[in-house]
Amino acid sequence: MLANSFSEKLGVFVNQYPKSIILVILLLISLLSFGAKDIGFQSDYRVYFSQDNPQLKAFEAIQDEYNKSDNVLFVIEPSNKNVFDKDILLAIQTLTEKAWQIPYSNRVDSMTNFQQTIAEGDDLIVSDLVLTPNTLTPPQIQSIKQTAINEPLLVNRLVSSTGHVAGVNVVVQMPGKNNDEVVEITRHARKIASEIEASFPMVKIHLTGLAIMANAFTEEAMKDNVSLVPAMYGIVIFVLVFCLRSFSATIAVVILILFSSAATIGAAGWLGWSLNSTSAVSPIIILTLVVADSVHLLVSMLANMRLGFSKADAIKESIRINLQPIFLTSLTTAIGFLSMNFSDSPPFRDLGNLVAFGAMLALLLTVTFLPALINVLPIRVTIVTETQKKPITWLADFVIRRKTPLLIINLLFSLTFLSLLPLNQLNDEFVKYFDTQVDFRSSTDFLNENMGGIYTLEYAFKTNQAGDINEPKFLEDLLLFKHWLAKQKEIRHINTITDTYNRLNKSMHGDNNEWYKLPDSRELAAQYLLLYEMSLPYGLDLNDQINFDKSGVRVIVTIDSLSSNETLALESRINQWLQNNLSYPFQVSSPNLMFAHIGTRNISRMIIGTFAALVLISFILMLAFRSFKLGLISLIPNLLPAGVAFGIWGILQGNIGLALSVVTGITLGVVVDDTVHFISKYRRAKIEKQLNETEAVRYAFSTVGTALWITSIVLVSGFLMLGLSNFTMNSELGIMTALTIFIALILDFLLLPPLLMLFDKKK
Repeated sequence: MLANSFSEKLGVFVNQYPKSIILVILLLISLLSFGAKDIGFQSDYRVYFSQDNPQLKAFEAIQDEYNKSDNVLFVIEPSNKNVFDKDILLAIQTLTEKAWQIPYSNRVDSMTNFQQTIAEGDDLIVSDLVLTPNTLTPPQIQSIKQTAINEPLLVNRLVSSTGHVAGVNVVVQMPGKNNDEVVEITRHARKIASEIEASFPMVKIHLTGLAIMANAFTEEAMKDNVSLVPAMYGIVIFVLVFCLRSFSATIAVVILILFSSAATIGAAGWLGWSLNSTSAVSPIIILTLVVADSVHLLVSMLANMRLGFSKADAIKESIRINLQPIFLTSLTTAIGFLSMNFSDSPPFRDLGNLVAFGAMLALLLTVTFLPALINVLPIRVTIVTETQKKPITWLADFVIRRKTPLLIINLLFSLTFLSLLPLNQLNDEFVKYFDTQVDFRSSTDFLNENMGGIYTLEYAFKTNQAGDINEPKFLEDLLLFKHWLAKQKEIRHINTITDTYNRLNKSMHGDNNEWYKLPDSRELAAQYLLLYEMSLPYGLDLNDQINFDKSGVRVIVTIDSLSSNETLALESRINQWLQNNLSYPFQVSSPNLMFAHIGTRNISRMIIGTFAALVLISFILMLAFRSFKLGLISLIPNLLPAGVAFGIWGILQGNIGLALSVVTGITLGVVVDDTVHFISKYRRAKIEKQLNETEAVRYAFSTVGTALWITSIVLVSGFLMLGLSNFTMNSELGIMTALTIFIALILDFLLLPPLLMLFDKKK
């Protein structure tokens, strides 16, 4: 009674003071939206990891002690499939020199500036492998080729083993002062690549590397907002005009969408938040939620007007019967999205918080601003009679007649797909977060197929004290580790300081191949290293492999393009070997290893979050319906859709990555909406109209059925539109959410009514 009293008073209030409500809401939205000017955008891939993430901590510790791993990698593909050509070598040399112009670059490595060592008497000569490409003779080129393809520090890292592809690697140290650093780096890198391709037409440049990947996160998010949001607005306008048959009502909903999205982003700006490639899609999700709320209010209002109600009375009645279910659906939706705060990945927490705020803001606008706006806008409807049958009435008659077979069929359908859940496995591959149409993805695939790869494992070993890396025992153990790694089928390249020691020892013994081995004393190793370091040019020091006081080394292991499960299995195997064979403390991390671990961490935490949301939502529904039985019945069509969707996913794809690990939490709050609206009308029919279960189901279909399929069409369209994103985190999230909502609609129409008719009978 209290709820009815409030809804009736609210209906009277919006009819009496529509212009005042509109003015207050406009001021509120303007104030909130003004914060959007301060909104930032985080493009660093590290935003996907929380500060307490152990792999991120290990990665940052390694990065603080050694050179950064953030890089731009130019992959050079000559048309003649031979990089050992005067013109191609000149192109590589030119590119190497130009690469220093890239902002924040502090190291450039290529085949041409590789620091070869040559002994001249007692002197050690250190110089670029390629000095003047234009003057090279065929024998000199052949000598360069033999050196390059036999040098462990080059082959499958900066030149392919067959010499058909080469690379120029630029290490960048971004200060992190603004979010445009990777954009600036990528812009300069693309400019240089274009200049090289223009000057050397026989060369094609592929751009990859961690800095390019970070920029791809930003670019794809921007592309989604530029292309998908306008398309979604077009779909919404078309569906609303077609279904509501009112241009004014459609305009009102579009205004609500704009206000909700702008105010939500503005609120984030006021709070000092930044968007990222995941949270940037929040306007698309908020758009669908606004439509879901407003359509229920408008469908009821327009239906009453077509039955002869005045506009004011139709608004009042629509608020009276819809306020409680709209409030409940907004609350449960917000709870579902807030459960994403259990995620181990901050961008998904940001997305959940933004959409939850947007859902509650949409509730406020739907029950105040929307009816006030409708009150002042001209609305024309055609009067109809209640005897005219609608398609939804035919569906109601069918469900009532076939309630028992439908119950059995739908439960069998659901159980069948639930049994397929084990076909899914937690598996991910961060390069495949991008569609093959994305330049970063295609360039990285080319790199993986032709030379090295972007996937690495970085091992940092510590000795007891400064200078201990020169101990023969430590170097021998490091070499033993390298030899074992070389036997593992997943390993492509091993970057370790032992190769430099071997080469120096050989050079200091007249370039005699028999001396290509480790120095046999600490003093000799230290002397060789000091002599070599003093001869190195600026920017080509050894800090990428050894730390400042020479108490530790970093071994960078380039691996095949592996899934997260394969990466974790390889890491475990390597770690086990190290624990069994070496006694040095070590840390291991890398970007792909961080992404491999986070899927496992995220899904376990999201299970807890989803369970907590489920318990809270169930309690709210039981309290709202004042019925333990109805609350229990509502759980069935709320829980089954996600399970069925994942069963279907198990057949179609089977891999669950970081994005899909949050789908259940997202959809739980959304799929509850249809159930709440249907049971709310069903319960109203039983209490207010004293109808039995069968007639109450018929009433629910007639009053809310049309709104349910309209809102579901919009929701499914919105998330399917997200499925068109080239960023697979967003596209998979969109596809799975759309599938879950569609299944929920089917179960709410074909399973929920039979459950109510069979199990909600009163004696």
